[in-house]
Amino acid sequence: MNKKFFAAIFVSIVTFSGLYAQHITKFGVVDTNKVYNAYFRESTAVRNYDKKRADYKNEIDKTTDELRELQQKKLDYEKDGNEAQALKIEAEITKKRDYLTEYTNAKNVELDSLAKSLKNSDEFYKKLYSVLSKIAESDGYSMILSLQESNAILWYSNSVDITEDVIKRLGL
Repeated sequence: MNKKFFAAIFVSIVTFSGLYAQHITKFGVVDTNKVYNAYFRESTAVRNYDKKRADYKNEIDKTTDELRELQQKKLDYEKDGNEAQALKIEAEITKKRDYLTEYTNAKNVELDSLAKSLKNSDEFYKKLYSVLSKIAESDGYSMILSLQESNAILWYSNSVDITEDVIKRLGL
C-alpha cells in the first residue's frame, strides 16, 4: 500500500510539473543591429554610405593636417619674431577651423540621415517580422525582445496579450 501511495504521488507530481512547464512563457532576444548588418552587408546603399563616410573622413583628415601645418608655421614665425606673418597665418587657421567645424557638422547630419533611412527600410523590417513570427511560432516563443531596445517588443504571441481583458475589467 505504501509503494502504491508514493507511486501515485510521484505520477501526480510528474503530471503536474509537465502541465506547469507548458504554461511557462518563453522569451527570445534578437540583436537587431547584428541582423541589420548581416542583411545589408552587401547592399549598394550601405556601400554608398560607407564610401561617403570614408570620403568625409578623408576630407576631415586632410583639413586637420593642413591646420597642424599652419599652426607649426605660426609658431615658427612667432619664434623668428615675424608677428605680421604670424597674424596672417592666425587668420588662415581661424578660417580653416570654422570650415572644418561647419563641414563636420553638416556631414554628420547627412550621414545620420542616411543611416536612419537605411535602418528604417520597410523591406528589411517586413522580412524581419516575418522571420521572427515563424521562429517564434515554430520554437514556442511567446515574446521576442530587441537587445538594443530593452523595452521594445518585436513580436509577441496573441496568447500573452491581455489588453482586451484589462480594458474589460476597467469597465471601459
